[in-house]
Amino acid sequence: MRAARLLGAVLAASLALTGSARAFPDRPITIVLPYSPGSAADSYGRALGEHFTRVLGQSVVVTNRDGGSGVVGMRFVATSPPDGHTLGLTPMTAIVVQPHLVRNTGTEPANFAPVCGTNENVLGVLVRPDSAIRDLPGLVAEGKRRAMSYGSPGPNSLPQLAVFRVQRAAGVEFNHIPFRGDPPHLNEVLAGRLDFSAAVVASAAGLLDSGRMRLLAVFSDTRHPDYPDVPTAREQGIDALQYSPVGLYAPAGTPEPVLARLEEACRSGVHEESFQRIAKQLRLVVNYRSRADFTRLIRSEYEAYGPMMRALGVTPD
Repeated sequence: MRAARLLGAVLAASLALTGSARAFPDRPITIVLPYSPGSAADSYGRALGEHFTRVLGQSVVVTNRDGGSGVVGMRFVATSPPDGHTLGLTPMTAIVVQPHLVRNTGTEPANFAPVCGTNENVLGVLVRPDSAIRDLPGLVAEGKRRAMSYGSPGPNSLPQLAVFRVQRAAGVEFNHIPFRGDPPHLNEVLAGRLDFSAAVVASAAGLLDSGRMRLLAVFSDTRHPDYPDVPTAREQGIDALQYSPVGLYAPAGTPEPVLARLEEACRSGVHEESFQRIAKQLRLVVNYRSRADFTRLIRSEYEAYGPMMRALGVTPD
């Protein structure tokens, strides 16, 4: 009798879960972009949101919640109900880096259910076109001659860490000025108030293509496909690799059937013509990763950053 009741309870729970998966989504979905408006993420986030609207049958609201190098927005996602209706689309900074640098962020990998990887944010160093600096060794040499300031999209952001790696590898120091997102510090470089920017290359694509900025180096393991003449940092003799995968996250505890629907919507969205067209326009490097593959990547990156931060001399605040 007891076994029969237990079996009945399991079947009821299974049917309820299946029903909830069929019902999902039953109201609008919010995709949080945890950086300031105006970056490349706005465009590809909205393209993905429009695809989700079409395939999931509910409207999608894409909203910016910036601050703390992505922590503010992603903490909001982590503490939202785990029902698939609140998602975060972000580089990995807030999840694999910030928890090693700031105590009690609430954004550790355990607080999320990764949905899929969408693209790589190739990072680079940029200067004004009238700058006498032509490459990364030239930037290092100038930094050893005089004090230089640069901007990044936030404290402990991956672009800042890329420059930190340059400093450690080349024995130079630069003055870091953090901003909220890429557009503000790119504008400061254009105005001549900063010497250079460390940014997501896609955020500066319009400035690069119009000749208003010059890309000195990228921090990926390969050259950016749209700027093949710009060598990587390693190709220029400076060991400063900084990878920046972007992906979609749900709160931890989101039901498996809901995650499966979101993963499929993400997979088809990343491969849809409109997303691919926007990616090409924005100079994004599309790199879809399945939920399982992306989850493994995030966990391994989080584990790697602990000893890496200690080796770089960084301790949590």
